[in-house]
Amino acid sequence: MEIKVLKNILSANDEIAERNRALLDKNNVFAVNIMASPGAGKTSLILETIRRLKDKIRIGVIEGDITSSVDAEKVGKEGVPVVQINTGGGCHLDANMIQNALGNMTLEDIDLLLIENVGNLVCPAEFTIGDHKKVLVSSTPEGHDKPFKYPLMFHTVDAVLLNKIDLKPYLDFDLEIFSQAVKGINEKVEVIPISCIGGQGIERWLSWLLIQMGRKP
Repeated sequence: MEIKVLKNILSANDEIAERNRALLDKNNVFAVNIMASPGAGKTSLILETIRRLKDKIRIGVIEGDITSSVDAEKVGKEGVPVVQINTGGGCHLDANMIQNALGNMTLEDIDLLLIENVGNLVCPAEFTIGDHKKVLVSSTPEGHDKPFKYPLMFHTVDAVLLNKIDLKPYLDFDLEIFSQAVKGINEKVEVIPISCIGGQGIERWLSWLLIQMGRKP
């Protein structure tokens, strides 16, 4: 009985996710689901992306957190529309939450929608929300063993951004082991070492993003 209930919950979520995608497509909005563990650099990546692209494309943001609006306030200072979702203890965003958020955004004024999921390497990988691409932000302080511990997340995403690469000389982090592990799980995924603080790899990330949107880098 419990398995049947779980199946129904996921099925209902997928149906709403499909409607979200259809609504985004209707308004020519490209949505990116950004996932990571807490502190890996999701918000830093969003801020850096906004600062470098906001003069070229119109960006909107959905911020997902268990509580507070700290990240949404930071994003709002960049002059882009932002909607905060507080899950009240939930460990992920789901399609219904995104549907409600989209209803509070002027989609015709947005080209790129960046969705910051709740900090977690398990639950967000299991729930579709209607995005076009999924991006995982991993970071060097987390260690090179994360792909072995959370394979579903690495299997689900289209790109892995290895943040805080500037700290690598000070850490026991093996980039080759990390990259091989990621590719072993998902051979098509793009692995991009970056630093949101130092700027390394950010242009490569933006080029990848614009290409996915069908735009010139």
